[in-house]
Amino acid sequence: MSATTVTDLQTPIEGAIPGNKGIWAGILSEMTEFALLFGVYFIAKSHFPQEFREGPLKLSLFAGTFNTVLMISGSYFVANAVLAIRQNRQQASVRWLFLVLIAACGYLITKAFEFRWNVSHGITGDTGIFFAVYYYLTFTHIVHVVWGIIGLLWVIVRTRSGDYSPQSHEGMEAFASYWHATDLVWLVIFPLLYLLR
Repeated sequence: MSATTVTDLQTPIEGAIPGNKGIWAGILSEMTEFALLFGVYFIAKSHFPQEFREGPLKLSLFAGTFNTVLMISGSYFVANAVLAIRQNRQQASVRWLFLVLIAACGYLITKAFEFRWNVSHGITGDTGIFFAVYYYLTFTHIVHVVWGIIGLLWVIVRTRSGDYSPQSHEGMEAFASYWHATDLVWLVIFPLLYLLR
């Protein structure tokens, strides 16, 4: 394979939107859903400023920070998986996808421990308006992460079976776009719930 061909494989078509129309409709729905939830957050905060000042202090900043690292790492891994398949490196792409899976599962496991820690410290959805918003936002995000894991498993199977090539990997790009969107949502949730006073 010539150097020119390798370069062509690495470069996506200019102006092309990654993935497909279906995934972007899904991402738009996800963003609309979270935009409404963020609206609820700010409305609740304006009515209960004291609870929203005190609430973040009671959460585990370590858990929130660790999950942020996992989500950002997952986005880095999936970007490398797409790059690898564009370079016709199927096995490398599979390895990157498994790293995404580890990061995603790590996120869920950390969330489970965080919720257990919360409950042991008397933090439930009934503790106050801040925590009701906290649980609603984080549970909704967890649902989107689980959907992402389901999609990721399908992409791993297809990649291992050789269904994707440098010229045809729309499904992987669709998953990558969804994962980046889910990561972006978390990057908004994290400061709102764990850092802002």
